[in-house]
Amino acid sequence: MLSIESLRLIDREIAKYPTDQKQSAVMGALRIAQQEMHWLSSETIEEVASYLGMPVMAAYEVASFYNMYDLKPVGQHKITVCTNLPCALSGGVEAAEYVKQKLGIGFNETTADGKFTLKEGECMGACGDAPVMLHNNHKMCARMTCAQIDSLIEDLSK
Repeated sequence: MLSIESLRLIDREIAKYPTDQKQSAVMGALRIAQQEMHWLSSETIEEVASYLGMPVMAAYEVASFYNMYDLKPVGQHKITVCTNLPCALSGGVEAAEYVKQKLGIGFNETTADGKFTLKEGECMGACGDAPVMLHNNHKMCARMTCAQIDSLIEDLSK
């Protein structure tokens, strides 16, 4: 069940739209719910849909379409590596392989200690800064060399 604080934040998202278009706040509401719960269970998606007065399936369609929403539990640190064509041509695939080797996991896997989950991402809108990674959907890491990846993982491991 979402906290009062999360519901207040969702109300702020709802206020951005006409009163008869509450469901337009679904992306923001799902983001807020995920920040609190760390992932989106079917119960959480149902709660968001109910709060917005929309069909559960419509909220699920949004949650399952965008890769920033996690429909399964993830590690404390979710690292998403862009492997879309521009990034792939500029070292994205190599960076992803290096992270896999460094963490000992593949895409959509979590380390045994629950610290890291690795995801493959689509375009993050920073093609000129490739290879790029996203930490927990909020922090963009650009022009990632092996040394920078080592530093990121070391910092996040503390």
